[in-house]
Amino acid sequence: MKKVRWGVLSSAKIGLEKVIPAMQKGEYCEIAAIASQSLERGKSAAAQLGITQVYGSYEELLADDNIDAVYIPLPNHLHVPWSIKALKAGKHVLCEKPIGLTTVEAEELLVEARKYPELKVMEAFMYRHHPQWQKAQHLVNEGRIGELQTIHSFFSYFNADPENIRNMADIGGGGLMDIGCYCISLARFIFDSEPQRVLGNLEFDPEFKTDRICSGILDFSQGTSTFTCSTQLTPYQRVNIYGTEGRIEIDIPFNAPPDVPCKMRLQSGEQLDEIVFEICDQYTIQGDLFSLALLNDTEVPTPLEDAIANMKVLDAVINSSDSGSWSML
Repeated sequence: MKKVRWGVLSSAKIGLEKVIPAMQKGEYCEIAAIASQSLERGKSAAAQLGITQVYGSYEELLADDNIDAVYIPLPNHLHVPWSIKALKAGKHVLCEKPIGLTTVEAEELLVEARKYPELKVMEAFMYRHHPQWQKAQHLVNEGRIGELQTIHSFFSYFNADPENIRNMADIGGGGLMDIGCYCISLARFIFDSEPQRVLGNLEFDPEFKTDRICSGILDFSQGTSTFTCSTQLTPYQRVNIYGTEGRIEIDIPFNAPPDVPCKMRLQSGEQLDEIVFEICDQYTIQGDLFSLALLNDTEVPTPLEDAIANMKVLDAVINSSDSGSWSML
């Protein structure tokens, strides 16, 4: 069975601990190389994960003709520059979220990507590919909760480490970019439309200058979505989707564990059911779906235009917080 030969740009923690091991379990993925700015760290990561080829620079990996696609888990400010470099090197790109720092920057990537129609680019929102989210979307579209009215999502963790990239404002740190992007993405996914206006409020850490608590309201034509995310609150995540005749509650909506079953509750009328999903790894599913699109030359599950649309809402939340009023889209 043919597999896509993947290269990984950087020895980032998310790659080493979650994404690479998961993709190595996939039917259509072969992690063939890893590059790190520290060759020593790259060699250590490769030995740990059984990767045969190691490079001491990203450029060397991109020059490797044996690599078909790259996964980019670099800090946010490097997403667009290295995605563009990968395209110019003839590589397909799976890039971590958010796709860029601003809509303008993300649109630069879209312009470049359209110059290479034979190459595919996707933002790595892994949660969308988990069966629990596919089921949630299906239940809503099927009318099992009546007419969709509002969604509430919460996502938090506590991280006050000044050395952590999430606490570095100049490279795209902060809660909204790191985890608020999920809350926005899921609302657009479930409503299957774009919000017309956004109200946002960001509270900033006095030392890091990054947003540590962000709340927002997205006003869709048929309903609303509210969210709060934080980098300095007790770790918690939950999503509730409400309709005129029922609701859906997802216990672990974003960091779905790869080793235990996930659960959601469906209340339809007076009946309350618990839905249990078989153990799976959403990163494995994401890697295989993207790889299949390459092997079969079909559309990727989530087009780059969706990443641009999500970026527009992120920008609108920031603009609203700055202005103290609704931001129109």
